[in-house]
Amino acid sequence: MPVYSMTGYASAQQGAGTGTDSTAAPVRLGLEIRSVNGRFLDFSLRLSEELRTHEPALRELVQGRLKRGKVELRAFVESTVAGNVAEPSPRLLQRLNALQDSVQAWLPDARALSVADILKLAASEQGSAGQDWGPALHALATQALDELVQARAREGARLATMLLGHITQLRQLATQAGPLLPQLVEQQRQRFLERWQEAMALTDGATPPQAAQERALTEATAYAIRIDVAEELTRLASHLDEIERLIRKGGEVGKRLDFLIQELHREANTLGSKSAALDLTRISVDMKVLIEQMREQVQNLE
Repeated sequence: MPVYSMTGYASAQQGAGTGTDSTAAPVRLGLEIRSVNGRFLDFSLRLSEELRTHEPALRELVQGRLKRGKVELRAFVESTVAGNVAEPSPRLLQRLNALQDSVQAWLPDARALSVADILKLAASEQGSAGQDWGPALHALATQALDELVQARAREGARLATMLLGHITQLRQLATQAGPLLPQLVEQQRQRFLERWQEAMALTDGATPPQAAQERALTEATAYAIRIDVAEELTRLASHLDEIERLIRKGGEVGKRLDFLIQELHREANTLGSKSAALDLTRISVDMKVLIEQMREQVQNLE
């Protein structure tokens, strides 16, 4: 199953005639749908007046296909004839005049209809007269959703490839960090013993040599425990394995991946705070850069 991004765009359109009347202008039904990342499914509709009755059906269709993302669907009906001006019929003019008088009787300050308003209403009436847009709108919405899902799948595949590449780099960094720890512990042990020998030279034997040596080794052991990052590296490897498994499994994995990325960042931070060498600090910084890049991309996954 593929991994889906929440980012995508698709559009579809269909021409239609309004009847056999030669004065009727051909019209076009158009639909656009776009989506970006979001925590949940946030769906908004922008429909022309002729299509508002189909809003419930469109919502049901979209919610059945998409689970997450901020999604906007726009559907409209418009004339396909450049420069075409619909001529209002006398009946329409009479009706508009009566409606205007009725509105202004209750609202004296209401603005009177302009010529542009009347032409727009005439075009709307002539363009959609006798036309049932339901079947065509459903077909266009289905087509656009199919294209959107395909676009989101292509983007998801690109993100999955990038994430798998970052996982490989993180494992390489963890492999570099592993051998550094025994070296650091041995170096610190030798440093403690050297300090013990210097202290013995200054105390003229006031402290029993055996007790002082044991204390130095105890402090070296405690220090080794404090800088031990084996547990962090083990957890980091476990998180990387789970992230890779989820990516290869596919489906709706965005929220789980986001949680695991947070855990990765926690381990990399701890690795840096326990660092006792410049090389280990560098590895921690490189890890956090990669993890931050992964976090930004994972937030785009459904």
